[in-house]
Amino acid sequence: MKPQTHIFESTAWKEYELLDSGDGEKLERFGTYTLIRPDPKAIWDKTLSQDFWNKAQAVYERSDTGGGKWIFRQKIPDSWTVKWQNLSFILKPTGFKHLGIFPEQSALWDWIIKKITTQKREINLLNLFAYTGGSTLAAASAGAKVTHLDSAKEILTWARENAIASGLDQKPIRWIPEDAITFVKREIKRDNKYDAIIMDPPKFGRGNKNEVWKIEEDLSHLMKLLPQLLSNAPLFIILNAYAVSYSSITLGNLLTQTMKRYKGTIVNGELVTPSSTSLSLPNSIFSIWENA
Repeated sequence: MKPQTHIFESTAWKEYELLDSGDGEKLERFGTYTLIRPDPKAIWDKTLSQDFWNKAQAVYERSDTGGGKWIFRQKIPDSWTVKWQNLSFILKPTGFKHLGIFPEQSALWDWIIKKITTQKREINLLNLFAYTGGSTLAAASAGAKVTHLDSAKEILTWARENAIASGLDQKPIRWIPEDAITFVKREIKRDNKYDAIIMDPPKFGRGNKNEVWKIEEDLSHLMKLLPQLLSNAPLFIILNAYAVSYSSITLGNLLTQTMKRYKGTIVNGELVTPSSTSLSLPNSIFSIWENA
């Protein structure tokens, strides 16, 4: 399996737009609200004028001692909803700059939907480190049976709220608040099998029982376990990562070794947010294995 390299750009958004980026920040529109958030990858100059940036309703400012806070120039709701195709996402300004959605992931959601809908069988899918459920909702909307796992109970609740908002709460989705490696080992003992696996591991994380995740130490171990979870006819594995010092080739090499017994192809690349007014913004690296 010789990996190919691709750029996946987010598409089909009407209620999200990257307006500009630069000087360590990004200016985004979520529905009717415009916000400024830090982004260390945006080391170039801003394209739009400062007057344009000053119209943003809210700015997330980092603290010199770590963390940060939102500065609201105008009153905005505690939460609001944006749509991507037939999916709805509830957004909330959190204390760690995130809003509950990564818009660039829509490139993967689109890929997941197309892949699953071409199958003539029900796909049993495992979504690890599943956050607020974008990939879960995409897979469920395409007809997959989904196991959604995240160790943070409040994030799991948020994901279920997104499923309800999207009209998918009656779909076959299992919601699991557990550490990823602990759960995978239990599923292996239960002899449960999956046709597809999605992983978006953080650089560092802590489970609800104080389990510590460090991507440098734990990702390789997790990948070695995955073949024991796969069905006789695996469809795909997606591995995505943010804020790491790896190349997408690193992720591809892990997948190559993990799937060495299976015929398939591997695509490595970056998720990128395009902008109609400024430069595109790179967001994360990914690698995808799919069956031949």
